[in-house]
Amino acid sequence: MKFLIVGLGNIGEKYKKTRHNIGFQVLDALAGASNLVFEHQRHAFRTLYKYKGKQIVLIKPTTLMNLSGKAVRYWLNEEKVLPENCLVIVDDIALPFGTIRIKKQGSDGGHNGLLDIAIKLGHNKFPRLRFGVDDNFSRGRQADYVLQEWGKDEAPALPERIDKMIEAIQSFSTIGLERTMNYFNGK
Repeated sequence: MKFLIVGLGNIGEKYKKTRHNIGFQVLDALAGASNLVFEHQRHAFRTLYKYKGKQIVLIKPTTLMNLSGKAVRYWLNEEKVLPENCLVIVDDIALPFGTIRIKKQGSDGGHNGLLDIAIKLGHNKFPRLRFGVDDNFSRGRQADYVLQEWGKDEAPALPERIDKMIEAIQSFSTIGLERTMNYFNGK
């Protein structure tokens, strides 16, 4: 059984440390800890992560956040991964900073990356790992907020939170979605 883990973000140095790029940050940390190197391939940077006998394809779409569906659809087909074995990592302004919430499926919640994936796949039946970035912005300033770098009070807490998300990815691929949700949601 193969898994696809998709970290959403925007390519480019100016986006690297922004809230919107938490998906890229998590996969970069996982790859770095495992001495893996991402290679630029079709629609994404890709690497293969092996964990407890599982093959886990990690991708960071190069299509920009709001067009992520093209990369997800391509790699699901290319790797022959079932949608329920695809975990998408995204930022979530509806959750307090650092909160992790894993869902089996659902709406895009106003997240354009998730919306595009659902449109390109023709359904929203794929798991997602949401990371709370809080909603500390003025009305109409959401885009500016998520494209800002982490705040001084957030940055020191990120490594521990990223490690927790890596544990959730490993759990998802070994013990399954339901048990992973029970263990990690709200932590």
